[in-house]
Amino acid sequence: MLIDTHVHLDAPEFAQDREAVLERARQSGVGCFVLPAVSAANFQDVAALAAAHPEVHRAYGIHPLYVGDSREEDLDLLDERLSEHGVVAVGEIGLDHFAGHIDLGLQEHYFVAQLRLAKRHGLPVILHVRRAQDAILKQLRRIEVPGGIAHAFNGSLQQAEAFIALGFKLGFGGAMTYDGSRRIRQLAAGLPLDALVLETDAPDMPPSWGRGERNEPDNLPRYAGVLAGLRGVPLDEIVAATGRNAWAALPRLRSA
Repeated sequence: MLIDTHVHLDAPEFAQDREAVLERARQSGVGCFVLPAVSAANFQDVAALAAAHPEVHRAYGIHPLYVGDSREEDLDLLDERLSEHGVVAVGEIGLDHFAGHIDLGLQEHYFVAQLRLAKRHGLPVILHVRRAQDAILKQLRRIEVPGGIAHAFNGSLQQAEAFIALGFKLGFGGAMTYDGSRRIRQLAAGLPLDALVLETDAPDMPPSWGRGERNEPDNLPRYAGVLAGLRGVPLDEIVAATGRNAWAALPRLRSA
């Protein structure tokens, strides 16, 4: 099964045609979608979409780019939400050292608090790791969580191996489709196949064939094809392996 391990179906970009977007993805062969929240403000939208579509699975978290609009009470609400049936992960959480306008101390405060919630609830995490791989690894070594996914991975080989050693899978998507993304393509080609999962991050991170356009989850089969080409293996091997890897990273996908 093709599993989109990271897609923001609740985004306003999909407000006019969300059902059609989902149907196109289903018709293309995508059978499962992981929908991570980004702040307490969209917890209910994420819950509603997951409730309406059995193939859509929810994760709750406070994204590092949204911590400036968050309050301490949001962590209490998150704690409550993580007890819901059907939650597969804590996410999207992490650190972003690229966005200079977001206080790094505040990002770390929310990240650490959410790692502790993940540990308490026994849930894996979906990580935002933009230019912050080492800082995130430092916290993961301090606060042990049940693995998860490093979304949109764009670190070094050494960093990739460190995440894998901690039980994480690495997410690859639109960036992998650009010939100029040499490091990402080298990692996609050379890392152990059992460490990789596929994702779109739709409506963001469009592929090379949709540069400047809204990304959609029906691009996922073409991502699988790109990965198969980079690794020189049959497409069905990529589909099967990345599906297994998603289940391993987010075990509740099987029972949700």
